[in-house]
Amino acid sequence: MRPSGIEPSVQAWVRAAGLAYLVIIACGLFGEMGVREALVDWNDAAATAHHLRAEAGLWRLGVATDLLMHLCDVLVFVVLYLVLRIVNRPLALVALTANIVQTAVLAASKLFLLAPLFLLADKGYLAALAAGQAEALALVALRLHGHGFAIGLIFFGVTCLAEGHLIRRSGFLPRLLGVGMQVAGACYIVNSFALILSPPLAARLFPLILLPPFLAELAFAAWLLVKGVDVAKWRAAASA
Repeated sequence: MRPSGIEPSVQAWVRAAGLAYLVIIACGLFGEMGVREALVDWNDAAATAHHLRAEAGLWRLGVATDLLMHLCDVLVFVVLYLVLRIVNRPLALVALTANIVQTAVLAASKLFLLAPLFLLADKGYLAALAAGQAEALALVALRLHGHGFAIGLIFFGVTCLAEGHLIRRSGFLPRLLGVGMQVAGACYIVNSFALILSPPLAARLFPLILLPPFLAELAFAAWLLVKGVDVAKWRAAASA
């Protein structure tokens, strides 16, 4: 029985997904810590506007790496679906669907990162805005991006919970990786709902609540790249 076209070269596909997952993590760190944390002052719209005007190229690079991250998402969630669906196809489909929604939401939210570049440009149509309004609107757009990202991570949290269960039950991937992914999923969901329901609580939880997801996903990505799956056990499960 061949559950999918991935069967003849499953290890190569899994390792490609692991490499793409590491690219996702690297791009995410660069966009968030190397660009947004460096240029955005959440309490000072004027200072943020000054930084964005001075470093527009770096800002655009950050948006581009975020989009590369979402392109890599597609490879990862398709490969994981094809590999894990032999454990429980309906649950694997839940994980895949939630991941598609997450990626769509996050990709669309990049428009909020581009909006400040339009608002802060030297264009005649912006003369209709009073002094300081463009800067304020730019910061609002950045806050909308942050909340859009949080909404996307709710769906990714569901993906992590489902994939974690499938990994634990698989027999061809370490159970500990599955536990780590389920912890990551719970952290993402709690953090995102806290941001929406109680921003002061979210401020107290952040950034420590995102440390377990970072470690779990880094370990999972590294395992996929270096070790892959136990091919004999995977094929046995596929034929069962």
